[in-house]
Amino acid sequence: MIRVVGIVGSPRIGGNTELLLTEALKAAAEDGAETELLRLANSEVKPCDACLSCRKTGECRIKDDFKLIFDKMVQADGIILGSPVYFGSATPQAKALIDRAGYLSIAKGRVFENKVGGPMVVARRAGQNFTLAQLLFFFLHQGMIVPGSTYWNIAFGRVKGEVVKDEEGIQTARNFGKKIVWLIRKLKVTD
Repeated sequence: MIRVVGIVGSPRIGGNTELLLTEALKAAAEDGAETELLRLANSEVKPCDACLSCRKTGECRIKDDFKLIFDKMVQADGIILGSPVYFGSATPQAKALIDRAGYLSIAKGRVFENKVGGPMVVARRAGQNFTLAQLLFFFLHQGMIVPGSTYWNIAFGRVKGEVVKDEEGIQTARNFGKKIVWLIRKLKVTD
C-alpha cells in the first residue's frame, strides 16, 4: 500500500491551501494511495530552538504535537506540504515543522531520504515562487525525490474557496498527486 500524507501549513481550517492539498490527495487516492490530511491549525508545533539535544537523544525535547506529525511523515511514502504565502514566505507553522523535522530526521539517520514529495503554495498575488522554493529546499535537503507536475505547484486565491476558481492551479495539484503515486510505484518496483 502506498501512503501519502498532506500537511496543511495554514493556520486557517478549510482555507485555500487545504482545498488545494485536498485535490492533490483526492487524485492520489484515485490512483490507489491511502491518503491522510493533517492540519497544523489543529496542532501545536512550537518553533525549533536549535538546542541540538535531538542529536544526542534521537528525540525532540519540546513537548507538543510535533511527534505525532513527524511519525506520520516517517510512515508515509509520500509527503506534500502546503502553505499559503504570508508576507512573502511560508507560514510560521510550516516553518516550525520543517525546522524541527529536518533536525530530527538528521539525528535519526536521514529518515526522509528517498521518500517522494514536494511543496504546494497558495498566494493572493505574489510571493509564491519564493515560498515554493523555501519549502522545496526542505525536501531537497532531506534527500527526497520531488516529481514535477504540469506547472509549478502554485494556485491563486485570497478569500476562502477562491482557489477553486484557479482551474490551472487545481489541475496542477491533481497532476502532482498522481505523479507522486506513479513515482512511488516505480521506486517500489526497484526496491
